Amino acid sequence: MTERFDYIIVGAGTAGCLLANRLSKDPRNHVLLLEAGGKDDWIWFHIPVGYLFAIGNPRADWMFQTQPVPGLNGRALNYPRGKVLGGSSAINAMIYMRGQAADYDGWRQLGLTGWGWDDVLPHFLRHEDHVDGGAHHAQGGEWRIEHPRMRWKVLDAFADAAESAGIAKVSDFNTGDNSGVGYFQVNQKAGSRWSTARGFLKPALGRANLKVVTGALAERVIIENGEATGVAWSRHGGSERHVSKADGCVILSSGAVQTPKLMELSGIGDSERLKALGVDVAHHSPGVGENLQDHLQLRPIYKVSGVPTLNEQYANLMRRPIMAADYALRRRGPMTMAPSQMGAFAKSNEHHATANVQFHVQPLALPKFGEAMYAFPAITISVCNLRPDSRGAIHATSRDPNVAPEIQPNYLSAESDRITAVESIRLVRRIVDQPALKRFSPEEFAPGAHLHSDAELAKAAGDVGTTIFHPVGTAKMGAANDTGAVVDERLRVWGVGRLRVIDASVMPRIVSGNTNSPTLMIAEKGADMLLQDSRG
Repeated sequence: MTERFDYIIVGAGTAGCLLANRLSKDPRNHVLLLEAGGKDDWIWFHIPVGYLFAIGNPRADWMFQTQPVPGLNGRALNYPRGKVLGGSSAINAMIYMRGQAADYDGWRQLGLTGWGWDDVLPHFLRHEDHVDGGAHHAQGGEWRIEHPRMRWKVLDAFADAAESAGIAKVSDFNTGDNSGVGYFQVNQKAGSRWSTARGFLKPALGRANLKVVTGALAERVIIENGEATGVAWSRHGGSERHVSKADGCVILSSGAVQTPKLMELSGIGDSERLKALGVDVAHHSPGVGENLQDHLQLRPIYKVSGVPTLNEQYANLMRRPIMAADYALRRRGPMTMAPSQMGAFAKSNEHHATANVQFHVQPLALPKFGEAMYAFPAITISVCNLRPDSRGAIHATSRDPNVAPEIQPNYLSAESDRITAVESIRLVRRIVDQPALKRFSPEEFAPGAHLHSDAELAKAAGDVGTTIFHPVGTAKMGAANDTGAVVDERLRVWGVGRLRVIDASVMPRIVSGNTNSPTLMIAEKGADMLLQDSRG
């Protein structure tokens, strides 16, 4: 039996949960939300420190991997993406960050009317529920923002050291200029993770006009006479097959990894690539899957002494029940921690108009997420290039929708990015060399204090660099004269009617900060556009 809806949303991640809420608010709209992952009914989706157990776990993570990356000295990386209602907002760092005003003004300058800072700010504010409110924030929305519930002496020392190195202390990174050092604000409520499923989807689940299906793998968008008319999807490994029809439009909100793959399986992409896959071409769009951008974090690790870190506390088996009790009774302590508590934004050199690198500082050290922490006391001072020039790609490799796409981020392929990487490591060392941190006898564990030359540090960046989980851009917005553009400024797919992309893949250029809340803003603005168009 074929069911009919006004809107079909593919993907119940960050964007999809908000879209389902907004579009189903009008009882006249019948909305289908398809999510290939499962329900968020696992305790570690809600306890903040649960990211340690969710990332790298097939229950929560799609377990994608990149191709070997030449710029990372041939290493392939795990590429986590949330496999659950709420998507990556259920396993991410919970950091609330808008980016810089200049990011969005840059989008507007590309010819994308309505995407400047003054245009998008109301869409950030519309769903905010900020613990403080104030001139730059709103209260009463669905997206809860609070301050971290734990401070660390070693992080306070980092802030003092950064200030000595010329990075001013700030209390809020979300005013349009995020330069400075301070504690991040987080998407939590009273010590629990606040995902988009909790904030947007669950309040809407009682609506009779909203149908949510989990375990539903979208196989292709049905395109007839140049328009998207529905979605073919399956459950239980393909044993249960469905076709759902859309009288309004189909909305792809599966994220920067899955959206381009689904477009290609639906016949939208580079025609030669589609023919090689054996897919009939519905529309030649060479930009699909291209323009991949991500923030590559370099992870310098320093052994320290004379100051508490999570490493030795977690290693102490007697401490673990105390941590659990502190969380159970007060919603306090290490179990409330986001992966990074302290942040900083700075210029790697004075030629940049705004901060071009971001620090994520952690009172712990481990080889990578999903692995055990080192036994020795240590801190990690991750630093990423906010506006990389390197571009990668994500493409389908098979007509089988169960086969993961090929991911090639091409990190450090641009010479400018290698220069910024070298500058970033040197900036970390300059901060660590300040008296506020020197008193804890920091010893560079990685990449290694014996490395000094530009060539040595550039190679080291390839050795210690890893994704910070911010893939964007693979179905970018662009004007009609941009041959690489996939959607227009109203998020409509060029050349295919009644089909929109509303997720992080539409960003033409990556924002200067964490990407989750900017994706939510895109969804808020996209929902407005859909409702405006439905009213004629």
